[in-house]
Amino acid sequence: MRSRRLLPNLLPRLPKPTYLSAQIRQRSNLSAKSGHDAAESAAAADPARAVSLLAERNWFERINSEFAAPLRHLGPRFVVRALQQAAAEPLLCVRLYVWASRFGQHFARDRNVRRALGNALWRRGPVVLSSALVAEVQGCGCVISEELLCVLVESWGRLGLAHYAHEVFVQMPRLGLRPTTMVYNAVIAASVRAGAVDAAYLRFQQMPADGCCPDCFTYNALVHGVCRRGIVDEALRLVKQMEGAGIRPNVFTYTMLVDGFCNAGRAEDAVGVLEKMIEKGVEPTEATYRALVHGMFRSLGTDKAYRILSKWLESHPALHHRDAFHTLLYCLSKNDMAKEAVELVHKMSNKGYLLGNIMFGIVISCAAKCLELSYVCELVDDFIKKGGKPGFDVYILIIKSLLSCKDISKAQKYLSQMVSDGLFSSVTSYNMVIDCLSKADQVEMAKEIVKVMQESGFLPNLVTFNTLISGHSKLGNVHEAKAVLKMLMELGFMPDIITFTSLIEGLCHTHQLDDAFDCFNEMSKWGVRPNVQTYNVLICAFCSAGNVNKAIDLLNKMKMDGITPDVYSFNAPISSFCRMRKIDKAHKLFTDMLRYGVAPDSYTYNTLIKALCDERRVDEAKEILLSMESSSCIAANQHTYWSVVGALTKIGHFSEAGEFMNKLHKRNAHLGSSA
Repeated sequence: MRSRRLLPNLLPRLPKPTYLSAQIRQRSNLSAKSGHDAAESAAAADPARAVSLLAERNWFERINSEFAAPLRHLGPRFVVRALQQAAAEPLLCVRLYVWASRFGQHFARDRNVRRALGNALWRRGPVVLSSALVAEVQGCGCVISEELLCVLVESWGRLGLAHYAHEVFVQMPRLGLRPTTMVYNAVIAASVRAGAVDAAYLRFQQMPADGCCPDCFTYNALVHGVCRRGIVDEALRLVKQMEGAGIRPNVFTYTMLVDGFCNAGRAEDAVGVLEKMIEKGVEPTEATYRALVHGMFRSLGTDKAYRILSKWLESHPALHHRDAFHTLLYCLSKNDMAKEAVELVHKMSNKGYLLGNIMFGIVISCAAKCLELSYVCELVDDFIKKGGKPGFDVYILIIKSLLSCKDISKAQKYLSQMVSDGLFSSVTSYNMVIDCLSKADQVEMAKEIVKVMQESGFLPNLVTFNTLISGHSKLGNVHEAKAVLKMLMELGFMPDIITFTSLIEGLCHTHQLDDAFDCFNEMSKWGVRPNVQTYNVLICAFCSAGNVNKAIDLLNKMKMDGITPDVYSFNAPISSFCRMRKIDKAHKLFTDMLRYGVAPDSYTYNTLIKALCDERRVDEAKEILLSMESSSCIAANQHTYWSVVGALTKIGHFSEAGEFMNKLHKRNAHLGSSA
């Protein structure tokens, strides 16, 4: 390991620094400017400037001269910003921390400062405590403090370098430091994080010899370590030892025990820990309930976990279990247990709990997949009646479901509710609803929403108009689509690829192919380049009209224009040639498709195989079927096999037909066993 090679010269015996030398006092002397000048320099302080100074050779003198005075006014927040700015260079972060720590413990021990430094050391580390680094720090009249050592040790633990942390620990006297409980805790926690629980125990047992007393953090780190390994009985022994030493287990201790018992499959013991926790007067947190609920679902399965947890919650009516209810609802919803989730919602309602918008949205998403829509609407109405306000996503989900069932009046009711609840806060939110309505063929309702949008002070954008054009075109209302296009241009918008493609699709839908082709040709005048979807709309339309040659011309033009065709570009003409019994042309197009690097889909294969079988060209059909079976992405279905079996039977190849039948049965049996 690299750290072992560095260790012999890791911490040379350096003389202790003279803290009060005249030279250091001169360097650390704060500016004698007035309070007004200090405030001005504080306002002008730039973290990026501080970081640039740290990278210079004489970094200490430079940063001290420019930032010593304003630092008192800037406080730890400035140090955090500078650490985040220098995060890509962890050595600069160490320099900054060493320098700032000289101005008071509130810099060295600030939680946010230590977190920012620790994150930089972990993400871009490791920073090795080499002799050169120690000499650099001490050469500036500073020291490797206990706080800095703890942050370094923590970063080594996160990087899996627990062994290195222990090697540095035994050489602490060379730094002028002696072991303390805080340092021991850092080394023990780093060992546990790196998976070296045995090394953590070794330091734990050494603490009394150095006059250090374990505290709650020490025991919690060890409990966490053994629980992660599944040794929950040892965790219990540690807790008893902890209590015997007069140290009260806290919420973290109990939460780790709950998680440990769940991971060990001992659900009843996990519940017992929670009850003991409550009995001892320690209030469970959301993390505690998450550990219990998720752990039981993970170890017991969904049904059994729900039975045990719901029974436990009902047996403790005096306790506030909002977090437990929410976590249980989340697990039920994510496991599609809609009936149980709704049942729990009713129980919570009877206890006076009203779900928050986010959790209610999760439950409704599950209920909409599994329960009757009318019942889901009742849940939403009841939630609103009790003072709840469903979120935007909940309304969209319900409206989409109602529109798919053609229940327009109810959809309008919820749209009105959305408006009254003030859920339309941007053009994007309006566009989402307009798109939802247009896709459900309710373009007139979509236009009404556009009016509401304008009355509310929001101007439609190009997305709004394109959505309306697409909706009208889908219904074949080309005249209305053109009217929207005119409005779009009057408001100063330029049509884009979506605008043109939607118009072309509408014209094709109404069999106005000449106009559609004219529109296609006009795109270049507007500086809009067709894409593969535009070409596909026209290719499919010409194929449907029986003009396959025109479709092939478009396909060739697409290639010449540098636009890569997709499987849909080829499927329409292949299908048309097959219908026209021009199998050779279809087969040639299929070959061109493969040569061009476009992967056929099941529709391509099935169309061509069936056409070949109808023409009794069974050998060619079998070749394509073999090619289909060799494709890892596409599986031949029973209709494909039946086409080949029927063709073989017609030409009297009964034994071979029987072989294909057996192959089909074996394949179906294999799929059934896999399922």
